[in-house]
Amino acid sequence: MPKNQPQNRKLKVAIILTIIIVMIFGKNILERKNFNELGDSFVSFYEDRLVVESYIFSISEKLFRIKLLVNHCEFESDYSHVIDEISEYEEDILLLVDSFEKTKLTLTEDQFLTDFRNIIEKNLRISEYALLYSDETGINSKSVKEYNSYIERAISDLEKLSLIQIEEGQKLANNSDKVVNRSRIWAQFEVAALVILLIIIYLLIYTSRSIKADFID
Repeated sequence: MPKNQPQNRKLKVAIILTIIIVMIFGKNILERKNFNELGDSFVSFYEDRLVVESYIFSISEKLFRIKLLVNHCEFESDYSHVIDEISEYEEDILLLVDSFEKTKLTLTEDQFLTDFRNIIEKNLRISEYALLYSDETGINSKSVKEYNSYIERAISDLEKLSLIQIEEGQKLANNSDKVVNRSRIWAQFEVAALVILLIIIYLLIYTSRSIKADFID
């Protein structure tokens, strides 16, 4: 047997082993990346979608209470507290909007949320109860109608924001599925690579024994 043949064989085996080891090392790096990406998806799903949906629910409830106060103003026996109640609800809504704005917003979310804020700050401010109702003239239908139109517009913004939470949540779920599937593929590769390593080790041991036997003979 030529002297350089075992050396060439060892060189080829060394190259194959190096490639496999590098691939396994790369797989571990990608696995850590996938793990971090999956963790970020879960955090984003909770902080930017579930929590935001709770903000939207609370805002909707307060907006509904404002709508009741406006639409049933003629049944109020004590008018003095109504404006204060409406103002209090509006301030509570703006605090929730502040929290909403601190989350990770899409471009569309930012547009709807900005429009919603403008409605609360500029269009739903009532300086005095007489704008809605007075004992002399009764309900100011024009003011109530205008006020209700702004409330409906605000509700429409909230509904669209709520739909965005569903859409973005679905995207995060799909991305998580992709990360999990990638991890499964790489796990299968790792098993295959380990099997190949075992085969190579076995062949090295077998070849070494054969070379020794030939040398003794």
